[in-house]
Amino acid sequence: MIAFLKGEVAAIQEGSIVLAVGGVGYNINMPQTSIDMIRGLSQECKVYTYLSVREDAMQLYGFLTKDDLDLFKQLIQVNGVGPKVALSVLSAIKADDLRFAILSGDAKTISKCPGVGTKTAQRIILDLKDKINLQEAFEQKLSHAAGNDDYITGVRQEAMEALCALGYSATDAMRACRSVDVSDTDDVETVLKEALKHLI
Repeated sequence: MIAFLKGEVAAIQEGSIVLAVGGVGYNINMPQTSIDMIRGLSQECKVYTYLSVREDAMQLYGFLTKDDLDLFKQLIQVNGVGPKVALSVLSAIKADDLRFAILSGDAKTISKCPGVGTKTAQRIILDLKDKINLQEAFEQKLSHAAGNDDYITGVRQEAMEALCALGYSATDAMRACRSVDVSDTDDVETVLKEALKHLI
């Protein structure tokens, strides 16, 4: 119904913001990670939204990127995960980290989110694992973390795939590779050795 809203941030509250658009203030529930980012932005921002309609309430949920909104929509399709729980998950775990936790079957990380137990975490993994592409998730995370340098992205990707082949989870492999400061002269072997240091 409302694809996105663009306006000035009139107020920042616990778990939500008020966005002023054309003289109307929209109360938008957002992940804490997004709210923290907004604090450092200019007063005008664009928020991708999802309107939740129930018998007793209509609530807007908002995200700074369409990818995060899409992940939210996937989460609320999981049995037992409503908008509030999905928002809680995305407040506790960054969207990119959540994708890797799902891909690697890391129920322990997901179950640490408020309102999510072990069974719900396992259900999220079971329902969404086949809907998330590892290659796309990896490239997306690298573009968020390190810009779009093709060479550095490729080296990190190969190093991560090597770590996965050695038996490490995609989540741990991604974190280890992100911890390595890669230059445009480093090769995969160098990055792999440095990444292993963060896993020992």
